[in-house]
Amino acid sequence: MTQVIDKLNWRYATKKFDPAKKLDEAVVERIIEAARLAPTSSGLQPFEVFVVKNPDLRAKIREVGWNQSQITEASHLLVFAAWDNITPERVNMMFDLTNEVRGFINEGWEAYRKQLLGIVAARGDQANFDAAARQAYIALGTALVAAAFEGVDATPMEGFDPAAVDQILSLRERNLRSVVILPLGHRQADGDWLVNLKKVRRPRDKFVTELV
Repeated sequence: MTQVIDKLNWRYATKKFDPAKKLDEAVVERIIEAARLAPTSSGLQPFEVFVVKNPDLRAKIREVGWNQSQITEASHLLVFAAWDNITPERVNMMFDLTNEVRGFINEGWEAYRKQLLGIVAARGDQANFDAAARQAYIALGTALVAAAFEGVDATPMEGFDPAAVDQILSLRERNLRSVVILPLGHRQADGDWLVNLKKVRRPRDKFVTELV
């Protein structure tokens, strides 16, 4: 556990990536797999991850991403895209997949399926998207920890025009909406103003309240 804490102290939101340093694909796959294995509410996994390798697409995303250099200079760019709605078809798809993988049908699980279908139907499209987006952030956090453990720099970014990114990647045609992007690579210390600054977090006694 100490090693994980050390890695989290090492990581920071990298401002300057070295475009000459490319990540091994096996390392990137382990980070993506960590995101895939992240917990999600009701096991719905209501988002997808896009690995944007095409340089032209990344350049277009940079244009609508406040011209942040990390988007094009990092070795890899991940885009987390949430379901635009939690539909009955999507709920049933995941519940059916669970039954298939586990090889049996559980009555309690099927009762919960019916309950969940009622909840998402009553909640409405926007609230369902908001719920899906929150689940994507759980996977983002897991990916950040995995990247740190691998010694990979990562910068979670909300500073972009989601509607424009949706158009660039044709996400709406797949009933998805971009939520957050994650450049991955190795820092270029020369030119990164943040690299040698101390990590700033509130002290534990200002962050944690123990109720006994």
